[in-house]
Amino acid sequence: MKEVDKDTFNDEVVESNMPVVVDFWGAQCVPCLALMPNVEMLAGKYADKVKITKVEAPKNKRLCLSLKVLALPTFLFYKDGREVGRLSGDAVTSQTIENSIQKLL
Repeated sequence: MKEVDKDTFNDEVVESNMPVVVDFWGAQCVPCLALMPNVEMLAGKYADKVKITKVEAPKNKRLCLSLKVLALPTFLFYKDGREVGRLSGDAVTSQTIENSIQKLL
């Protein structure tokens, strides 16, 4: 999983040739940390079809505000340079993430 920030977001996510999942997380977010091993497993499982990236939200507050990421964990799903899906808060489980990845494909 590639770490992205405000400087690399456009190149890595918006300009990507493949669908992208963006995991917004924080070190103080217990659900984020609990999901991380599953997200890393999904990154490996779908490596040839989907790029999975992560953004450390507390270090990228302006990026979060510009994308209206107001809660953690939040996952944004991008295809062809635009957001096509979003999961946030209690709606985020490893199963809902994988279901959303399958919809991207």
